[in-house]
Amino acid sequence: MTSIVTNNSAMAALQTLQGIQSNLQSTQSAVSSGLRISKASDNAAYWSIATTMKSDTSAIGAVSDALGLGAAKVDTATTAVTSALDVVSSIKSKLVTAMEGSVDKGQVQEEIGQLQQQLQSVAQSASFNGENWVMAANGGSASVVSSFIRGTNGTVSVSTTSYEFNTGATGNVLFGADASGNIQTSSGILGSQSTIGGKQFSVFSLDITGMTGGEISSALNMVQTALNSMTSMGSKLGSISSRIDLQTTFASSLSGSIESGVGKLVDANMEQESSKLSALQTQQQLAIQSLSIANSSTQSILSLFR
Repeated sequence: MTSIVTNNSAMAALQTLQGIQSNLQSTQSAVSSGLRISKASDNAAYWSIATTMKSDTSAIGAVSDALGLGAAKVDTATTAVTSALDVVSSIKSKLVTAMEGSVDKGQVQEEIGQLQQQLQSVAQSASFNGENWVMAANGGSASVVSSFIRGTNGTVSVSTTSYEFNTGATGNVLFGADASGNIQTSSGILGSQSTIGGKQFSVFSLDITGMTGGEISSALNMVQTALNSMTSMGSKLGSISSRIDLQTTFASSLSGSIESGVGKLVDANMEQESSKLSALQTQQQLAIQSLSIANSSTQSILSLFR
């Protein structure tokens, strides 16, 4: 029975066309955005996971930046210690030269004096972003970001690596500093004093003018002790630098792994979506044609009244 009031064929064709249009819109969105899940309504669980992990990726990127800043601080301190080691080694050589009785100790002291001023210059110049790790107050500390951690319970935290300052003769700073950051040349590895020939001397204040061979030998031992402490200081800084490098590499790999994992959850398969798009476009054309045929069927009733 054909009805001019209710066209069941047209309604069926229209429903089919609407379904195809909906699928086509979804496929076109995936093709244009490259995502099969771009909003919560597409897949609430995967969208939630992807959103959280993308946030973590951003945090890891910030940690990488902080690691770079920390690396710069440690590298600056390491450069200063390396330079100071060279200078103190030169002082050691001058003392060995002064052990020869015919050498003018006054001339040797002039050279040592220039080297001592260079040590102060090195320590005061080793500042990065307002922090100086080789010239600091006793008991103070500095820290660098070392990692970003997401716990299994969903909490997040950032861990740091600390460097405690010790201004003793076997400590880990070249010179001490007061609360205002001014150099204290009577403390630190190079400023701590020892008794030589009844007088107090440090590597920085050493004056061999008038010293006997035995006293110069004692001064040589003092300088060697300072070299040992500076070497230990360099090793500590090197350990921190190595950890920062490892963490930087890990952060980069972790970020890449998270991005890859998120991609597997939400990225569209472009080959598959392209095939679907072609098929749906063909179905759309056929559905429109079917709807046209269904709508035109009622026109044939007019011929019955002629």
